[in-house]
Amino acid sequence: MSCLRRVRLVSHLRAVPILQPLRFHSSLRSIDVFSDLSPIATATRCLPRRTFAAMAHPHSDNELFEYTSGRWLVNDKLRHAERRRDFNVDELRRLAAESVKRSPDDVESLRKLAEGGFNRVFLITMRDGFRMVARIPYSATAPKYFAVASEAATLAYLRSAGVPTPEVYGYSPTPDNAAGTEYIFMQYIEGVSLGDVFSFELEANMLLMGFPAGGSLYFAKDLENAAGSPSGPTKAGIPLKSDKRFCVGPDTSLPLWFGLRSQFDVDRGPYATIEETLVRGAEKEQAYLRRFGRPLLPFQRARREAYQYQEQQPSDHIENLDRYLRIAPSLVSRDRIFDHFCIRHPDPQPSNIIVSRSPDSNSYTIVGLIDWQHTSILPLSLLASIPKWLRNDNNTGWQPEMPPSLPENLYNMDESQRERELELYRRRFLHYYYVENTRKHNIILYVVLTEPMGALRRRLFRHSRDPWEGETLELKLALVQATEHWEALAGEGVPCPIAFDPDDARETV
Repeated sequence: MSCLRRVRLVSHLRAVPILQPLRFHSSLRSIDVFSDLSPIATATRCLPRRTFAAMAHPHSDNELFEYTSGRWLVNDKLRHAERRRDFNVDELRRLAAESVKRSPDDVESLRKLAEGGFNRVFLITMRDGFRMVARIPYSATAPKYFAVASEAATLAYLRSAGVPTPEVYGYSPTPDNAAGTEYIFMQYIEGVSLGDVFSFELEANMLLMGFPAGGSLYFAKDLENAAGSPSGPTKAGIPLKSDKRFCVGPDTSLPLWFGLRSQFDVDRGPYATIEETLVRGAEKEQAYLRRFGRPLLPFQRARREAYQYQEQQPSDHIENLDRYLRIAPSLVSRDRIFDHFCIRHPDPQPSNIIVSRSPDSNSYTIVGLIDWQHTSILPLSLLASIPKWLRNDNNTGWQPEMPPSLPENLYNMDESQRERELELYRRRFLHYYYVENTRKHNIILYVVLTEPMGALRRRLFRHSRDPWEGETLELKLALVQATEHWEALAGEGVPCPIAFDPDDARETV
């Protein structure tokens, strides 16, 4: 879907001639090969073994079914088994051809293009040169039905609204077809992946699309087809007034479905109110811990020292979730004029923004925003954020609304220290550039991003719904901070329903 070559992003930073350019790999979701460093993916490290270009010529159909992009230091066979997906290759080719009104004989080749954290992507080429993409989820991808159905509807809806997303030619959210697998057939978009030309106006237009509820977007027929099945939706979708083909249904956000959580019959949406949105994830996690919780060391090894290398009790996290649920009704943003249900790209990293360079100028045009799997519709106060690849303000004392600066003694430093300072400056400049352009071109998002208690509100929400894997302090710390800033967070005259022992609060902080 994106071309397989590296591109160079050069930050035009004044008076810093020795800055190194940014480099990003442009292959579709190439970052997902390493997403297994996240607790939500797996507890082992993935090591790259071959390039995506090497995947283009499989030696057998078996290579189409197997994960060939990396190996794991632990549980390698299990991790590969989770990503193996058998299907009928000839039937997938036939279904792909029929989706674009071609004959199966028109298909020249089907080759593996890329492998991500949740899907395998194939490039299908016709004899006349037409190319398209087939994407199928791994065996372990969850929630498989809702993820495929929601992404197909999200792409179609956004494309109808003028957002440059790939055209969907056909899809199946179930394996009940001749190919024996879920799939999405979509447009192959040529171009390069350049996050440096992200369109702030485009993001602003998306945030102005209002939705009647929170959750994820679907074709209404797909929710109707899933109703009554064991893994079907727990309640009816809420239709869009502007186009009754679409509706808001269950939230496909991965933390709500991770592991055995996918087997729980809990309310994952649609959320009719912001209050519902705030509590459903915490209720899901409580239900899981009460049934399957067991003592764990924190997943992140670097965090274990903070816990004296002791296993943490799920009962402690359940208690913190109880505290969160008591304060959740007061977390609704008081500036409701800026707080509506809206949609954003779930992972706006450079490899998901495909651009084409104008042949007669140095300007770029966004021709495709790809990879909308696990997209949520949430209140803007909870959805607003700086893209992860641009965030560079954690624990540094630098305020992102201020232009970054280099140390006066930069050229008196040794080489390694100077390189660290230049890299920090470059990263801060990108963060500042994003914030400043958001202020100029997307004022609604800027207002929400800079709201004093907004970051704390989003941290509370995120930690309350994240899968618990031995990390007890992050949510507790946010709760302690909520009590310390309660009036600013909830408003004057609202009593705080939770309290911490002063010694306990000091130890947490």
